[in-house]
Amino acid sequence: MPDDRQLAVREIVAEWMRHAWSDMTIARMVENDEIAPEIIAFHAQQAVEKALKALLVQRQVEFTRTHIIGVLIVLCKESGYKIEENLQEAVTLSRFAIASRYPGETDPITRQEAKIAADLANQVLNWVESQIEKK
Repeated sequence: MPDDRQLAVREIVAEWMRHAWSDMTIARMVENDEIAPEIIAFHAQQAVEKALKALLVQRQVEFTRTHIIGVLIVLCKESGYKIEENLQEAVTLSRFAIASRYPGETDPITRQEAKIAADLANQVLNWVESQIEKK
């Protein structure tokens, strides 16, 4: 039977994943022309960031405040997660973390780039869900 600390960790992991899936819901709206591709890409990045942080919380690994997916992937690997090769591409989403939210900060993001970001984020979140301990 889980102790209080394990239950608390599970609750925090679930909360990180709730936020990740909320971002993913927006990222999936890539066909909606009322939502700028930059916003879609931003939410795809946020979904991945939060999901990876959920894994780190699950293993009780401390992490700094960062939006850099590569840093989070390294921490996940160091804590024992085997990250599939195709999910390594998630590092490319880091460029959408901040600059894509504001006009003129980066080159415009195309609808196709946003779709690729959303698809990648969906793959990562599904993989993370498979790593979440349900016991």
